[in-house]
Amino acid sequence: MVASTLVDPQLEERIRGSRETSCCIVGGGPAGMILGLLLARRGVSVSVLEAHADFDRDFRGDTIHPSSLQVLDEIGLAEPLHQVRHSKIYGPTLRAANTSFSPVDLRRLKTPFPYVMLIPQTRFLEFIAREARQYPEFRLVMTANVEALIEEEGVVRGVRYQSTDGSYEVRATLTVGADGRFSKVRHLAGFTPVKTSPPMDILWFRLPHLPNEDSSDGRVLGGFSRGRIMAVFDRFDYWQLAYVFPKGKYQELRAAGIGELRKSIAEIEPRLTEQATFLTAWHQCSLLSVESSRCPRWYKPGLLLIGDAAHVMSPIGGVGINYAIMDAVASANILTEPLKSGRVETSDLARVQARREWPTRVIQGLQSFLQKRIVAPTLQSQAPGLRIPWLVRLFFATPVLRDIPARLLGLGIRPEHVRN
Repeated sequence: MVASTLVDPQLEERIRGSRETSCCIVGGGPAGMILGLLLARRGVSVSVLEAHADFDRDFRGDTIHPSSLQVLDEIGLAEPLHQVRHSKIYGPTLRAANTSFSPVDLRRLKTPFPYVMLIPQTRFLEFIAREARQYPEFRLVMTANVEALIEEEGVVRGVRYQSTDGSYEVRATLTVGADGRFSKVRHLAGFTPVKTSPPMDILWFRLPHLPNEDSSDGRVLGGFSRGRIMAVFDRFDYWQLAYVFPKGKYQELRAAGIGELRKSIAEIEPRLTEQATFLTAWHQCSLLSVESSRCPRWYKPGLLLIGDAAHVMSPIGGVGINYAIMDAVASANILTEPLKSGRVETSDLARVQARREWPTRVIQGLQSFLQKRIVAPTLQSQAPGLRIPWLVRLFFATPVLRDIPARLLGLGIRPEHVRN
């Protein structure tokens, strides 16, 4: 997809020289786009700067959780979003010791959306951009690579960026860094995240759907075998696979050959044996180096970090997008009135972190526990399958207890709601 399909030339107003806005958001991912939409619909002038020419990038998070769907429903966008081609995930089905095990069923949640929507992030961001452009206060600028923060008397007043046709600046009452795990804004602001090192890396790749092949029926397929974990997502035209292996073992994996990878896929999920023959070269795979981190402080005068810029999530549970969107909702709720008044105090920014840091710390703690107690031992095991302990099966067979992980996965910790 090219940039011209994203921005109507007759509606786009190219930033030249210096422009002023109430809020400058760096990063056109889920956090930045949702925040921009929510502020614009409340009458706050906002400019979103996206470094790329379009939203089309492979192997980004594609999951929209129930709490995020509820947020979209609160602003009348859940039903239109469902018109975009998507699939629904009701929970994982794992193969363990030649049996199937379904630990979580989101259909038990008391919500209008008891499922995770699986939709390409490209389509999701394009959808949000179309909706946001209906508001005159919203401006999206593509190919805007931020190079510097504008600081005056210790307060961030905006950014300078480079585009394809020159250098520009946006001056703003508030600058928001929503530019992901490799945040340039975070680096320029001098924030250093506290990192953890999850014991895993992930290969992302696709396998084709074969003619007359059965669908996954709303389940994430996958399993375990010989120190490997695999999750399989049904994407209509193809299967999206996440192949998990011990951290730092990528070169060892490649040295074993692509044939060994196909063999491992078939061993973990025999239903994909024929599809795996289409995996013939390493360039078909993308390596994700798993990271988890959190900034001790998310703000300084005139600047706020949200989403992955403030806290990088482990891929366990696929909750990163959900927590980024919740950050955006909380930011819009807390900062709309200060932005309208033209004065955002540091205490206002501290309120955003106070609101969102606790849920982030809790879910990262749970992810760390699962990584250390379940993922790491599984990756160290060379057994051909994983036996689920009877206590674990009993836990997930007990309805009241079984609903706890479903709620944590689907709704998260302290879900946010849009204030009108």
